[in-house]
Amino acid sequence: MEQAAPKMKAANVKPQAGALLARAGVLFQLALILGTAPARAEIPAPRDYFVIRVLDDQTGRGVPLVELKTVSDTLYYTDSNGLVAYYEPGLMGREVFFRVKSHGYEYPADGYGNQGLKLVAAPGKTAVVKLKRLNIAERLYRVTGEGIYRDTVLAGLKAPIREPLLNGQVAGQDSVIAIPHLGKLYWFWGDTSRPSYPLGHFGTAGATSELPSRGGLDPSLGVDLTYFADENGFSRPMCDWDAPGMKWVSGLMEVKDPEGRDRLMGVCESHKSLGEIYEQSLVVFNDEKARFERLHILPKDLPLKPDGEPFRASVNGVDYFYFDGPCPTPCYRVKANWNSATNPAAYEGFTCLAEGARYEKARTRLDRGADGKVRYGWKRGTAPLDERQQAALVKLGVLQAREKSFHLSNFETGRTVSPRGNIGWNEYRKKWILVGWADLADIYYAEADTPVGPWVHARKIVTHDRYSFYNPRRHPFFDQLGGRLIYFEGTYSGAFSNPPFLTPRYNYNQIMYRLDLADPRLALPSPVYRATSASGKTRYFMAQSEGSSNPREIVEEIPFLAFEPDRPMEHLVPVRSMASANRDVWAAGPGESKPLFYALPAEASESEKKTDQRFAESETAPLHEYRRRGSGERRYSVDPVSPESEWERSPAPICRVSRNSCSSLLIDREASPVVRE
Repeated sequence: MEQAAPKMKAANVKPQAGALLARAGVLFQLALILGTAPARAEIPAPRDYFVIRVLDDQTGRGVPLVELKTVSDTLYYTDSNGLVAYYEPGLMGREVFFRVKSHGYEYPADGYGNQGLKLVAAPGKTAVVKLKRLNIAERLYRVTGEGIYRDTVLAGLKAPIREPLLNGQVAGQDSVIAIPHLGKLYWFWGDTSRPSYPLGHFGTAGATSELPSRGGLDPSLGVDLTYFADENGFSRPMCDWDAPGMKWVSGLMEVKDPEGRDRLMGVCESHKSLGEIYEQSLVVFNDEKARFERLHILPKDLPLKPDGEPFRASVNGVDYFYFDGPCPTPCYRVKANWNSATNPAAYEGFTCLAEGARYEKARTRLDRGADGKVRYGWKRGTAPLDERQQAALVKLGVLQAREKSFHLSNFETGRTVSPRGNIGWNEYRKKWILVGWADLADIYYAEADTPVGPWVHARKIVTHDRYSFYNPRRHPFFDQLGGRLIYFEGTYSGAFSNPPFLTPRYNYNQIMYRLDLADPRLALPSPVYRATSASGKTRYFMAQSEGSSNPREIVEEIPFLAFEPDRPMEHLVPVRSMASANRDVWAAGPGESKPLFYALPAEASESEKKTDQRFAESETAPLHEYRRRGSGERRYSVDPVSPESEWERSPAPICRVSRNSCSSLLIDREASPVVRE
């Protein structure tokens, strides 16, 4: 009886509760008849909101993803117009203090250290808040997810895109690939979430949009996406064959098939986890069915394959696709035709391995010339060494540290960084440029004269505070002002970074940025080459110098780096000529002729060293002239020579230049850009 008593007591509760609910229902119905039913809360109209508009103080444009926090710890986030539509019934018409915070932006603090301001939350009124932008790149808008222009709509204002609140029932999307195809832009993402359930789909999502040149939105305003959706209106998988795992597409390239049709081709990996795959397949996009189809299964350990986001380059008149693969910079390539792209044996790796060799720890066979120097080059069927393998070979003494293929460093700190992203030609800079992510939260910009390098210095252009921003993708089809303005987006996600909390709506979505390449902070040291002609004459030049592209010259080395003549800056001195014959070979100072390059003065003041990161001792070195005893031949170097050397060093340095941290000659001089209309 003691065990049964609770059951009996619980059973008696239900009839009593039911009677109470029934009685309440009768009273509610009676109230309706008598017209005394409880009034429903009214939805605020646009005129009821207090609008806070947060602007970039450099451009006057609204800043998305700005956190406004009240003293009650209520959080609000600006939408893609930089707006917050504020409505709190108990606080309208009153003074409210808002703390202001945003990744890469800053609001000044008061005397107590509070970064924020007091506003009167007056219905129908607008307040403007200006932020100082610390990032070099400018945050523009969110591309994917729910409520992109939520506050704009609440305030009764017009949004620039067709679907400002919910498109394709997409709440979040991971890692984008975008490629022009058949006169449109095709967009593909990884895992895709939805509002109706914690799990979405994991079969690659897809959408199209119009190119700006064909009626699409100006990329500064947004992207109008048309999703490939299922019968319920939710984004559907593009890779829907029966295979386990998360299906992620990469290495997409447009190639003409045997019938002459432009097709999208790449690789789809079915992942069990980030580091483990079930299978990988070569895939092609079926334009009629709007889905990917498998051409054939590839071995899981295939060393060379489509990967990342490739770009086209022409090599001696033949078009190639270049891929980044496991390295931060391009290390795979294949001829840009159907037969080559579908044949794994046709792929080449840029590597210092002997052709056909592979990584075998201490037994690894390197390609060294008669002079003992490591030789990098394109070798068919030979995989490149990734960063971990190169580091292991250095530790084993098989490879010297300066012989590694990647030496990118943060220009401000000198610290080595390995940003991963994508590379392509930029017409404004006349260089190959990299936009890549490192340290989970930071985006870097770098330049090189050839696709494979040398990549030496990088500048941080975007940073996030304890929040991941990964897999950035630059969109060259959005370039403006001849490539001066470039656009890129990345995945804003709390994954991997353990933030204190996830940002509502923005988390796990794509955010677009714009970068002005004319910004003087992006001026980075570039290689100065020493080349020898067939007659034995030596000269020094930069890639942007007049007459620098002489195919009969053999580039011997990159002895140092300096600033290009089109970017004169404060504290720099011009160096006007360099050669090696029996004549004056350099002149620093004012003059009529165009400088060969700009460099730091040989001696800098203490204030300059403190305020200008270009004077960092770890990154710069005095440039000396060296004369060969007996012949008068001259060379220029930052490296000292032994007393027994045949070269005699000038007593005073010419200037200070940037060191070349790589002893290997990492150039792909035959590669030229392929610019598609």
